[in-house]
Amino acid sequence: MLWINDTLAIADWELSESFTRSQGPGGQNVNKVSTAVELRFEAERSPHLTPAVKARLKRIAGRKWTQDGAIVIRAEETRSQLRNRDLARERLAEMIRAALVAPKRRVATKPTLGSQRRRLKAKTVRGEVKALRGKVGDDE
Repeated sequence: MLWINDTLAIADWELSESFTRSQGPGGQNVNKVSTAVELRFEAERSPHLTPAVKARLKRIAGRKWTQDGAIVIRAEETRSQLRNRDLARERLAEMIRAALVAPKRRVATKPTLGSQRRRLKAKTVRGEVKALRGKVGDDE
């Protein structure tokens, strides 16, 4: 189980991990040990997430969201397989926590009379400046 908060936990069947060799420098260790972790979470099929949370999670995940509705997270920062596994799980948990927070609804307001007047005055001044930019005519 992966606990997201006090009330939400992701079941083990929704998560799958695969281990591969890390890329980059690391000497002999990188060529022998499979330390990189690829964590796959079947978000679209998850019964624990509401449709609204799934929609926000899809937007947050971006390119990590696959066409079949899964999130794929790859962690290969450390030389330890266990630490990379924990990092990948924590990244997924942070992503889901961010998706659980519903954005505040924006309340439309009218602009004040003073702000409208200031805007129109600024436009008038700007128009006068631009009107003075024309070609200089010969007054003969």
